[in-house]
Amino acid sequence: MYEPIRTKSVHSTMAGTTSDFPHRSREEELDIQLAGHLAALLAVTDELRALAPSADLDAAAERLAEQVTRLRGGGLVRALPAGKPRDLQALHQRAHTLAGRALVVAASRADTAAAILAAERMDAHAAFLDPRELASH
Repeated sequence: MYEPIRTKSVHSTMAGTTSDFPHRSREEELDIQLAGHLAALLAVTDELRALAPSADLDAAAERLAEQVTRLRGGGLVRALPAGKPRDLQALHQRAHTLAGRALVVAASRADTAAAILAAERMDAHAAFLDPRELASH
């Protein structure tokens, strides 16, 4: 009842096992994800700095910029916060969430420097937030 397949798979290529388009490694994909999360965290940090300037946020922004530049291989473009000011509480909540995402990816790729930075940022934003707010998200 079983008849063997006589045609080549549509998933294979004529050249053998290589494909015609480049693939990224898992590590490269994680680098891209981590750089994206840290860049988003940097943008929120810059918004927080515009609303409530502090030396801690300045230092965090500098460290975040260094990590994003490292992961992207250079070339970081930063935009100034625009539009009407957002709620400080909501910004800290967003920053906490982004730092948590960055921490997960940094741990997956065993990037100690990024993981430590993300954990520190989570703690800093958690200190600002009411513990009940964290539990509800």
